[in-house]
Amino acid sequence: MSQSPKKWYQETIDSQKSKMEKTVPISPLPQDFATLTLPNGKTVQLPVYKGTKGPPMIDITQLYSKTGYFTLDPGFSSTGACMSTMTYIDGDKGELLYRGYPIETLAKYSSYIEVCYLFIYGHLPSQKELQLFEETMVSEMMINEKLIEFYKGFASDSHPMAIMVGVVGALSAFMHKDFDVNDPRDRDKDANPCSICIQNSFGITYNISKQKMFSTPMNEFNVDKVIVKALDTIFMLHADHEQNASTSTVRIAGSSLANPFACIAAGITALWGPYHGGANEAVLNMLKEIGNKENIPLYLQKAKSKDNSFRLMGFGHRVYKNYDPRAKVMQEMCYNVLQKTQRANDILELAILLEQTALKDDYFIQRKLYPNVDFYTGIVYEALSIPTSMFTVMFAVQRSIGWICQWMEMMSEKVQRISRPRQLYVGDDQREYIQIQNRKEEEKSRVCKLPMHSSLFGLVKV
Repeated sequence: MSQSPKKWYQETIDSQKSKMEKTVPISPLPQDFATLTLPNGKTVQLPVYKGTKGPPMIDITQLYSKTGYFTLDPGFSSTGACMSTMTYIDGDKGELLYRGYPIETLAKYSSYIEVCYLFIYGHLPSQKELQLFEETMVSEMMINEKLIEFYKGFASDSHPMAIMVGVVGALSAFMHKDFDVNDPRDRDKDANPCSICIQNSFGITYNISKQKMFSTPMNEFNVDKVIVKALDTIFMLHADHEQNASTSTVRIAGSSLANPFACIAAGITALWGPYHGGANEAVLNMLKEIGNKENIPLYLQKAKSKDNSFRLMGFGHRVYKNYDPRAKVMQEMCYNVLQKTQRANDILELAILLEQTALKDDYFIQRKLYPNVDFYTGIVYEALSIPTSMFTVMFAVQRSIGWICQWMEMMSEKVQRISRPRQLYVGDDQREYIQIQNRKEEEKSRVCKLPMHSSLFGLVKV
């Protein structure tokens, strides 16, 4: 190939600028107006917007200026925070689209590299574009030696996610001088290298947590095609998932014009929580606790009991009220992997039987608690001997391209607004200040003795 990948990458950005502009969200015209009647009888007209797909949305941007009211929506479950061209989810139908392509189709015919290209440029690559794009990714795989030294500073028993949060945040130190978040060219040319840096930190993160040595990447590495396809599919399934907790965190951090690596580190922190990124590990632990098929009825009864703390992990989803389309893909992939590795087939059989039993139970049917993608992902990781402490790190690596492209999309908006949610204040009203000598100690004082030493920083009082 006479043309260098890096030169091609820059030329591609220049030549496809008009195509990439199609990925920039364009606000549609109002389709209608909703009438809001306030307690005092006053009415206001609010614009109603309709996207390409999905339910219409009422624009409340000017609600306070027109009425003096804010809206209250804890968890933002009924609030749209942005417009996007990347991912579409229909939770009722169980539909997931990446830039218009069904996830089932991409998982069957495409690859994670193609999905990365799709998210960055807005269209699937030609054969030549894909080849050069892959060469570009390979050329960006080396890690700065100073970053390697940074890794060595972590405690040997550090959790891999703690290491990843710190390292990804530290990556911002390597691109702050020649990078302007307000320059579209800088944002576009650094999208792919950013993703590669995060993905390459994965292996080193594990080695550091296990006190193992690590070396530079090599081309001579052969893996079974079934395993490669399984991992590639998992990467595709987790590449993006609309405005979830971690993606919203990336956007909120980015709205302050922070460095993109700092924004991604914030997203990784949000992903770390067991309600978000740690669910697949919880599924595996649950199946091991159930143990065998004879115990399934007992544990389903526990899950239905309000007085029992046991919960059926891997069932139900915040958005999907139907079968998670990613779970259908993962079920078949999970079977292929276990057949190839000849490991823990009893776990898969238990998982399938648990799924079938739960889906026949009126309790789960009425509540639309269907298996989600986490139900099978943890089993595949276990079959591939991936340590459970690395499950969420895997998730973060897979989601990195989605976070970066969501950040790029947000930064491409013509009007930049820093995210600033409101609150319903329910604390004390204004109080009179009392001088300290006149204050009485509360009956239930919160004061406690400070420890003489802190294990957090390894400091001991002399």
